[in-house]
Amino acid sequence: MREPLIIGHRGASAVALENTIDAFEAAIAAGADGIEFDVRLSSDGVPVIIHDDTLSRTHGVRRRVVDLSAAELSSIGVPSLRELFELMAGNNLLLCLEIKSREPKLPELCCRMVREFGFAERVIVECFDLALLKDVDLKRAALFDSRMYTEQSIIDRSLAVGATVLALHHRLVKPKLVETAKAVGLTVVVWTVDDPVWVARARTMGIQALITNDPARMLKT
Repeated sequence: MREPLIIGHRGASAVALENTIDAFEAAIAAGADGIEFDVRLSSDGVPVIIHDDTLSRTHGVRRRVVDLSAAELSSIGVPSLRELFELMAGNNLLLCLEIKSREPKLPELCCRMVREFGFAERVIVECFDLALLKDVDLKRAALFDSRMYTEQSIIDRSLAVGATVLALHHRLVKPKLVETAKAVGLTVVVWTVDDPVWVARARTMGIQALITNDPARMLKT
C-alpha cells in the first residue's frame, strides 16, 4: 500500500470542476488512491454531490440545492450519489463521503446506498458536525478545520463519536498530535494540500493519507 495514500479532493478539482463526474474520472486517471466528495439532499430527498448549499460558485446558477430536484440538479451538472457509485463500481478506490447538511435522513440514506453497492469496506463517512456521525454505522472520520482546538479536545471529541479516522486541516498538523492520535487508534488524514513536500512530511509523521486538489502532481514525488 502506498504511503501516504493520495486522495482527490472533490475529485481532481485542480483540473476539472469540483464534485463532478469529470473531476472524479480525472482523479481515477491520475492514479489517485481514492476520492473525497460532499453530499447534500435534493428537494425530492435524493443524495447529490455538491459542496455548497447553492449553485452560484460552482455552476453559475443562483438557486439553492435544497430547492431543486435531483433531475433538475443533474441537468445543471450535479451528479447523484448513485451516479458516482456506479462510476466507482469498476474500481476499489477509497471513498471519503462528507456529510454537508443537517437533514436527519441524509446519513441513513448514504449508509443504505453504501451497503446496496457493497462499498462498506471502502467508504469513510466524515463530518464537521460530529454529532451526525453517531447516526452512521460505517467507518467514521472526525473532521477538524483550522480553528483553534486543544490537542486533547480533538482526540476526546473524535473518540466520543466512535471515529476511527482523524481528518485534520493542514494547519492543525503537529507531530505530537499525530503521535497521540495514532497511540489511541486513530488513523490520521490531512486536507487539503497541493505541495508535494507534504508527501515526505506524511511519511515522517506516519500520516496515512493526504487529500489534494491535484493528485497527479502529488503522485509524481
